[in-house]
Amino acid sequence: MRTGRPKAELVVSAEERATLEGWMRRRTSAQALALRAGIVLDCAGGLNNTVVARRRRVSKQMVGKWRERFVRHRVAGLLDEPRCGTPRKVEDGQVESVVVRTLESTPRDATHWSTRSMAAASGLSHMTIQRIWKAFGLEPHRSETFKLSTDPQFVEKVRDIAGLYLDPPERALVLCVDEKTQIQALDRSQPVLPMRPGQAERRSHDYSRHGTTSLFAALDAKTGKVLGDLHRRHRSAEFRKFLDSIDEAVPAGLDVHLILDNYGTHKTALIRKWLAKRPHYHLHFTPTGASWINLVERFFATLTEKQIRRGVHRSTRELEKAIRHYLDAYNETAKPFVWTKTADQILASVARFCQRTSVTGH
Repeated sequence: MRTGRPKAELVVSAEERATLEGWMRRRTSAQALALRAGIVLDCAGGLNNTVVARRRRVSKQMVGKWRERFVRHRVAGLLDEPRCGTPRKVEDGQVESVVVRTLESTPRDATHWSTRSMAAASGLSHMTIQRIWKAFGLEPHRSETFKLSTDPQFVEKVRDIAGLYLDPPERALVLCVDEKTQIQALDRSQPVLPMRPGQAERRSHDYSRHGTTSLFAALDAKTGKVLGDLHRRHRSAEFRKFLDSIDEAVPAGLDVHLILDNYGTHKTALIRKWLAKRPHYHLHFTPTGASWINLVERFFATLTEKQIRRGVHRSTRELEKAIRHYLDAYNETAKPFVWTKTADQILASVARFCQRTSVTGH
């Protein structure tokens, strides 16, 4: 004698079987969907609900639910039905108002909006403001710097210098030359407290100045080694002395290509006279406002980070000694900075930036 509700007749077509077996095998299928497909295939194989429940480690009620759902709606019945969820509380107009206000205005007492100041102005919660900003990629707290070169020969100079980096001439030396001026010898007003377990190094916020010095540097683009001279002043006379140092260090028979900026000390009569006597020296000036194209700037950044920013120097002589020590250590393991961008890629990037920031978009 049969008890309970009669089971709905379940017949699976060949196409449906292929779909169900695919859901079970596919690694990207949700576990719940693969389980439902397995239940239906077991039932189609003639197994009763109790056996299927034991085999799939689920309740008999679940087996009956998905058996019936498949009979009624076929394969589509195994997919999750859309759920109503919590009704939306923020209207499109409110979202638009927040975005427009963020982009086109500032609060009365600040230069940029915060989530809480925007929440107070809009009547929404600060968490809602945060979600809106995240959805539209808005970050009012962030600010970045930029500078576009206005040099009328920008394109020609970029092609010239990028070509030297990517395809240097034979039997020639490419040197990136510049000066890091006004390096201050700073001593903290109180002794620096060293780092301890659980405590960072501590130093007083104020300091005493003990003079300045300037580093004249020439970076060999091929080897990464740096030739440096230190001078207390920064005039064409000191630059000429540095050129003498370069000339002494360069092997005979090589052309020398100097990449340098448009600073006035590089173009005085004294320097032009020095260069006229050495026709194997060739100058390549960087575009105005584009110091990033000179690789020696990358070395200056490393020097600042590793030696100058946290250094404590009680005199200019002590500062210069520390810089010379750093140069010696740096050159022992020097590696070249690899330039990868072609001139066309650089110019295309500048063009894209101009298009993004232009008012009209043209």
